Amino acid sequence: MLVLPSELTHDKATACVNMLTQALRAQSATAVVADASALSRFDSSALAVLLECRREALALGKSFSVREMPADLRKLASLYGVAGLLPASP
Repeated sequence: MLVLPSELTHDKATACVNMLTQALRAQSATAVVADASALSRFDSSALAVLLECRREALALGKSFSVREMPADLRKLASLYGVAGLLPASP
């Protein structure tokens, strides 16, 4: 499972995506879940990070979903038309 930090803004996005994609590549599981439950301060960069993790997971032949995405981030994803690319974890 990939765990997002409590704060994910533009200033921290590059470091976060690098850390998460490295962890993703090290996982042997075929289903990648990003845990967003800790996110409390974020901007649209959080969506960019999640989408990059999704891209990497799919490139490795893995599925991707998001666990406990904050409602405001889900609304932002809908506004940008990418909510369907970030399905909720079962």
